[in-house]
Amino acid sequence: MSPVAVIPPVPVGPAGQPDIQYLPDPIKYAARTKRRQQTEQLSQTLPEGFPQKLVSELEWDGKDLVDEYDWNYHLTEQDIQEIEAALQHFKDLGVPLGKITQETFPLPRLHGTLRSISREIHLGHGFKVVCGVPVDQHSREENIIIYAGIASHIAPIRGRQDSQLAGKPADVVLAHITDLSRKVDVNTIKAPAYTTEKQVFHTDSGDVISLFALSEAAHGGQSYLSSSWHVYNELARTRPDLIRTLAEPWVSEQGSEAVSRPLLYHQPQTTDAPERLIIQYARRGYTGYWGKPRNPSLPPITEAQAEALDALHYLAEKSAVSLDFHKGDIQFVNNLSIFHARAEFTDSEEKRRHLVRLWLRDPELAWETPEGLKSRWETVYGGIDEEKSVFPLEPFVRSQ
Repeated sequence: MSPVAVIPPVPVGPAGQPDIQYLPDPIKYAARTKRRQQTEQLSQTLPEGFPQKLVSELEWDGKDLVDEYDWNYHLTEQDIQEIEAALQHFKDLGVPLGKITQETFPLPRLHGTLRSISREIHLGHGFKVVCGVPVDQHSREENIIIYAGIASHIAPIRGRQDSQLAGKPADVVLAHITDLSRKVDVNTIKAPAYTTEKQVFHTDSGDVISLFALSEAAHGGQSYLSSSWHVYNELARTRPDLIRTLAEPWVSEQGSEAVSRPLLYHQPQTTDAPERLIIQYARRGYTGYWGKPRNPSLPPITEAQAEALDALHYLAEKSAVSLDFHKGDIQFVNNLSIFHARAEFTDSEEKRRHLVRLWLRDPELAWETPEGLKSRWETVYGGIDEEKSVFPLEPFVRSQ
């Protein structure tokens, strides 16, 4: 017998909210674009100081990147032996998981390769996949130790993903990404991470986003990445008015507070850093999602903002790469230059999609945090006590 379908709640936004939902609708997008172009005087110039075109390895089109860049690093037998020795070394120390560092999880030979991966993430194409962790040979806790241990050599600072666990204060630094919609009240689900639904292009919080595949779905669930720098170039060429919209303040919720900030930031070249472009957003904060509608106390988004959200998604979708993401693979992504998304999927009794996630930062190579993002970054990275860092072994729905 087929399982009963989960019927998600339909979030209702503030009065005056445009006709836009979390899952983009190409017909509504085309109609909104046509209507605005016919009835509004749209700007033909970019904001002052913004570039007409970004030129960098971080600016890529997925259809070309496949032939130009090998984003997989396959662990060798020697690498795996070193990882196994590091795992045993850490276990022998008998210290909390928050103490996982380059020193307590030593990888003397592999370290150089992992540091080069960090440079690729920050200065190159923006992402890399480490393939071949022997998941089936280890317990859940051992796999998480291995994951955090490898990650510590790429970006050693772990970010806070929740400030409570089971209703008690905690610095939760690891999140589970798996379908919980059949196990919990769907009204508690505020993000597609806990469903089988398609996840549209977006960014998370933090500098580097990492996902480790503990198991795969029976069908679907492909992982997609897209260069936000390429999307910027397309918009700068065809719709500079939407660049202006993205660079203006947008009102959203951060915790229990309303915040107003741009989605797009430009950082001119300096003596210490190259020119950089950062787009930071999650669509659900502006459209609502399942048990988390857009707060009716916030103003509705504008028609221009609604069009900009759809433009980001569809341009990212057009130029994305699909990753062959399998059990035992670890994905590392520059969250400041790359959008990510996921296809819908189907689980079975034998195969259930289950990822775990870390939000990371490499102090050696980290980009400057824009002023508008500093409060959010402080929430993620500020004041975490290693001794009290929590790595939940079982999935749960985050409180924030």
